Amino acid sequence: MLLPHDIDVLVVESQATMRAQLRNMLTSIGIEAPQFAVSATMAMRRLRAQRFDLVLCEYNLGEGQDGQHLLEDLRQHRIIPLDTLFVMITAERNYERVTSACELAPNDYILKPLTAETLRVRLLRALEKRDAFLPAWQLMKIGDPVAAIDYCRIARNEFPQHLVDFMRLQAELHAGIGQIAEAETLYREILSARPIPWASLGLARMLVLKKSWVEAEHILTELLARHDRFIEAYELLARLREETARPQEACAALQRASELSPYRIARLRHLGELALSAGDPATAERSLIDVVERGKYSEFREPEDHVRLLQAQLALHKLADARETLGDLERGLGRHPKGELCAAIGGALIQAHQHDHTAARQSMLGALRNPTRLRELSVGLRQELVKACYDQQMSDEGTELLADLIRTAGDDRTLESTRAALRSRGLDQVSREVEAKVQAEVKSLVTTGAQKAHAGDFDGAVAEMMNAARKMPGNPHVLFNAALALLRHIENRGWNEAFAAQASALIERAQRLSPANPRLTAITEFMHELMKRFGIAPTRSQPKPRPA
Repeated sequence: MLLPHDIDVLVVESQATMRAQLRNMLTSIGIEAPQFAVSATMAMRRLRAQRFDLVLCEYNLGEGQDGQHLLEDLRQHRIIPLDTLFVMITAERNYERVTSACELAPNDYILKPLTAETLRVRLLRALEKRDAFLPAWQLMKIGDPVAAIDYCRIARNEFPQHLVDFMRLQAELHAGIGQIAEAETLYREILSARPIPWASLGLARMLVLKKSWVEAEHILTELLARHDRFIEAYELLARLREETARPQEACAALQRASELSPYRIARLRHLGELALSAGDPATAERSLIDVVERGKYSEFREPEDHVRLLQAQLALHKLADARETLGDLERGLGRHPKGELCAAIGGALIQAHQHDHTAARQSMLGALRNPTRLRELSVGLRQELVKACYDQQMSDEGTELLADLIRTAGDDRTLESTRAALRSRGLDQVSREVEAKVQAEVKSLVTTGAQKAHAGDFDGAVAEMMNAARKMPGNPHVLFNAALALLRHIENRGWNEAFAAQASALIERAQRLSPANPRLTAITEFMHELMKRFGIAPTRSQPKPRPA
């Protein structure tokens, strides 16, 4: 049986001879016109421009990103959907290292040397599994995880060969809508049958969300004793230790993960930031140098990395190196949307280190001039700016920046870390006063929206709450209420595709900020009931655009 002739295939392979071999193999098994990319960067461009059914990717792509890091960028930045299969080709000598260290796993691995028949059988198997999961993915895509959970329950009986995989997806869906207990039960059921590492990790994640620190840490340490290359387990262990005020131990876990998989920029960045906060600038410098260097090969370069590196170098009294880092930022990322702002912050830090407080304050004032641009900075760097303002005797600017931070990033973790940063400077009272002020603003906005909805002014309620969400995009309470206003509008005025999409996006954002929030389940089930009422279901895929 040949593969369907109409599936779109992208082959990512840097070697010309291997590209020719793969073209011949794919043609012989029914793929008439595969497309090719010779690097991760070219693959990224192709995948942004066109949807493919299958990406067949060589693990070793030469200098820059390898196939695993390409997959991580594609999935995390949502450049490819769940129903695009990603199959990795790797030499047997690399297989154990690749599979044991990977976090976002491909749909399958195919070992070299390979034959056309091997390729045919493995790709058919992957496509068949995709078809079994496709209804669940389509329901997830339209924003109905409750229906996706129901499908998983049915599919567990219809596709017994994929039983455990459907249980895994069902557990992840439960967790995604705040049903932590249901997800925990499923992971424990899986583990009662056999000790699968990802199920142990999933259970530990649920326990972390419940703040059951002792049991979660016990599971993770036992898991790593059996599988000492399980990257995600190290990362979760680091998070647990960070949340239980053990930053040095958290750094140790992240360092081990980075040794096993040294190319993951997000992890290296986190290690650098954590090491800085833990008072270990030497580790921070090493990690952030790697981040800056590896970022040169990525489409997702981040000017903040230079600022963090500069901070580490100043902590080590490497003033010349810090100046060179600032120069590299200005030369290489000056045109980045955040480049000029980060350069101003870096300049202020250097000036403050040299005790040129007048120049530092001028640079800080320049950096603070554009509040909208400031909101694009990470929470961590905005917290550093708050501290720098108070350190430079700019208390009014610091308080204003603090209030804006709490308005736009009001989740529990951010609030607690901000309180701790101010507490270390004896500013507990300032923190409490600003939080109380912002809470009063939130209450006023939500009350106004609720009053409009109660009076039957559903258009007004939506306008009020969407305005509130724009003012406070990181406040879970505001996000939930904005989503509720949109859903109440649909309930009373009829289905509105744009409002449904907005509500789904708001719920997803709230989930990321507050994954154990009890409101998640109720609002997700409300949306599910509205979709049932108005007959909203996945549609058949439209024909895919083909390149000219």
